[in-house]
Amino acid sequence: MKNKYRLLPFEKLESDLMKDKGFVKEYAKLRPQLQIARQMIEARIKKKITQAELAKKANTGQAVISRLEGMNAKPSISLLSRIATALDTEIKITIRPT
Repeated sequence: MKNKYRLLPFEKLESDLMKDKGFVKEYAKLRPQLQIARQMIEARIKKKITQAELAKKANTGQAVISRLEGMNAKPSISLLSRIATALDTEIKITIRPT
């Protein structure tokens, strides 16, 4: 049976989506969570540790790390600080006008 779906390169999909004002508005709302998730995942992978190992070091549960990496939670500054310490990194927060 022939596949009826056509795959698009991510860049093309992103370009098309960014033309939609509604999408851009929602994307902007999620940007902080996306940045946290991406940076956490990158730091964890660079350290070559699992979510469970990170959770243990940060004194939290693996499910918490999973929710943060999946953008399904809004972490407190305290939790982010513990995670940063566990990853031997620092937190840098920037507030600027759009």
